[in-house]
Amino acid sequence: MAGDAMSATAAPAGDEQALHDFAGKWRARWPEWSVAEVFVPRSQRATAVAWAALQQELTDAAWGGSDALPGEAKLGWWMEELQGWRQGRRRHPLGLALQRQAAPWQALAAALPALRDSRERPGDRGEAFDHLLPVAEAIGAIDAALFEPVPGQLAEAAVPAIQSSLLEARLVLQGDAAVPLSVVARAMARPGEGAAAEWSRDLLAQWPDRGGATVPRRLWTALAHTRLQRGDAARPLSPWTALLAAWRGARN
Repeated sequence: MAGDAMSATAAPAGDEQALHDFAGKWRARWPEWSVAEVFVPRSQRATAVAWAALQQELTDAAWGGSDALPGEAKLGWWMEELQGWRQGRRRHPLGLALQRQAAPWQALAAALPALRDSRERPGDRGEAFDHLLPVAEAIGAIDAALFEPVPGQLAEAAVPAIQSSLLEARLVLQGDAAVPLSVVARAMARPGEGAAAEWSRDLLAQWPDRGGATVPRRLWTALAHTRLQRGDAARPLSPWTALLAAWRGARN
């Protein structure tokens, strides 16, 4: 992360390229967005990608790699970075697109210890969701601040969808290591596809009907849900499948 901070303090052209690189890293994992983003107002698209890229940086730090220590250090760095955004300080390139937005970045910073602690395998489904509740609430509040909420929808209504999407992201990063112990035991008692497949079915069974309070969140939720339905949380959808999923998500 130190290298990220150094690149953010370079010349403006370097900042812009670094911002583009971080956005590109998220787009590489979610190529479906090139189809889905047509449902987002053009004026909001750059912000949506930067915000999605930031969430990916945080979840990669929390759950990526076999050693927890580097990720814990990155999340600690991000706590300081997000707290500084309110005071007008910025080190990370993503701040070019996000730091001046009137959003509760400090609330997200305060929730990052819960994200860090969520790396430990949960005991059951309820614990998996509960660990991510503070993070989901903070993310939902930022969604509402960055994008115009869908009429009649409150930020709180998005929290279950955000929790589900976060758990889908964790499954991509950790595989079987993301599966709650109770689900692992159930899978072992019923040999077949494995613990990750069992957990995918659990996530699908409880997936909320409402995908979020803003259009970008509804699209992200719909894409994650459709990937799970297709049997591989890490595999991008075909353009036509992505378009249909995004259309349904935007209308939901």
